[in-house]
Amino acid sequence: MNTLRTAMLLAAMTALFMGVGFLIGGSGGMMIALVVAAGTNLFSYWNADKMVLSMNRAVEVDERNAPEYHAIVQGLAERAGLPMPKTYLIDNPQPNAFATGRNPQNAAVAASTGLLHALTHEEVAAVMAHELADVQHRDTLTMTIVATFAGAISMLGNFAFFLGGNRDNNNPFGFVGVLAAMIMAPFAAMVVQMAVSRTREYEADRRGAEICGHPLWLASALDKIARGAERIPNPDAERNPAMAHLFIINPLSGERMDSLFSTHPSTENRIAALQAMAGQMAGGAQAAPRQAPTPRQADEQRPAGPWDQAARPEQPAQPAKPKPNPWGRNPTGPKGRWS
Repeated sequence: MNTLRTAMLLAAMTALFMGVGFLIGGSGGMMIALVVAAGTNLFSYWNADKMVLSMNRAVEVDERNAPEYHAIVQGLAERAGLPMPKTYLIDNPQPNAFATGRNPQNAAVAASTGLLHALTHEEVAAVMAHELADVQHRDTLTMTIVATFAGAISMLGNFAFFLGGNRDNNNPFGFVGVLAAMIMAPFAAMVVQMAVSRTREYEADRRGAEICGHPLWLASALDKIARGAERIPNPDAERNPAMAHLFIINPLSGERMDSLFSTHPSTENRIAALQAMAGQMAGGAQAAPRQAPTPRQADEQRPAGPWDQAARPEQPAQPAKPKPNPWGRNPTGPKGRWS
């Protein structure tokens, strides 16, 4: 189903690209746009994830220079039955995160330094579970392709006046067609982004809550990220708005309403859905015991969770023996710039 959806998306974006080319340069412009679209398809499949990471100046990290962050992602990936994705950090004070990659075997997750500083460990785990849900649903390829095409279409619309001003081309609409391309191309690309992004956020929230085991962790994280995104600008995202839909919360300013023109559902609606999910899970817990609500409770009250390195058998209490840290902290180990 995901393969069919991706194929349909590619066809729709290619048709949109060709339509803009026709408005600018007639049949000749349409053929040029077709060639460019074919090249964009190939580039998007193999390299769009690298481009998105580069645009956000993301740096790859591992257990040596970001042990806590890496341990969280590793534990959640094991719980979700996914290969360990590459982990990246973005040196940006705005709390946010996204996932990218053409398939689970070539996936990457990225979190900002602002996210790690503003959220608790439980909330960070919930956010990364949401991103792993995108990987598991293979939404990362779809969203990355949309970002690449939307950027290309918007750029084509911005240059429409210069590309279509030649009277010798066979554009049947003349300057009216060029003007329509300038106005409609960015708008059409935005509509496609919204149509794809808004529906997948609720599903990723649901699956992410299942992976981490606690919907309210994600609800709390979304509230903090949304408030942080309102106060703290993201210059990289502002320069490349076509990739805004990749983030868990819209990184651009002035995009908070749950309307036709928002790339994300409203945070309030997402939180309400997660609260309802938590209520359903709590109702089921009355019939069957579930995991304890936080990983910081006493060990005898908490089963192994996605942040544990390995399940530990029950042992007699030994007050003098230090307990292993479930979040992978290593005070004596090497520290990196984001540790």
